[in-house]
Amino acid sequence: MNDTILILNGPNLNLLGKRQPEIYGHETLGDVEALCRAEAEAFGLTVDFHQSNAEHQIIDWIHQYRVGSAGIVINPGAFTHTSIAILDALATCEVPIVECHISNVHKREAFRHHSYVSLAATAVLAGFGTHGYVLAVRHISHLRGLQGQV
Repeated sequence: MNDTILILNGPNLNLLGKRQPEIYGHETLGDVEALCRAEAEAFGLTVDFHQSNAEHQIIDWIHQYRVGSAGIVINPGAFTHTSIAILDALATCEVPIVECHISNVHKREAFRHHSYVSLAATAVLAGFGTHGYVLAVRHISHLRGLQGQV
């Protein structure tokens, strides 16, 4: 498991490409997963990719990967602004955590400006579209001192 990056997606991200494409774009979550797998493979890493609308499921996955994995990339969706429980789970992690948002949450409604998850994150990406996931995988690879294949 130490070569695996856990990539977590929160509520409504299963509708990526269909829900508010003017904000989130037309790529699907399957497209994002393929991008992440390709980027991780270039660094000799693998990806365990999940989405859930259930807070407890996201917490269970965090617990599973909190020690011994390469790191965690998390787009918690609306849980970003509400979930102290996810923050508490992330606070137990001994691996890098990259918080990733497709849209620039700071240009949106005021309630989206606060993130509980950021309090536990090693790094935060927002507004890069789905390319932010690739950057997150690359950053975890960088933190591990890995060089990509050319």
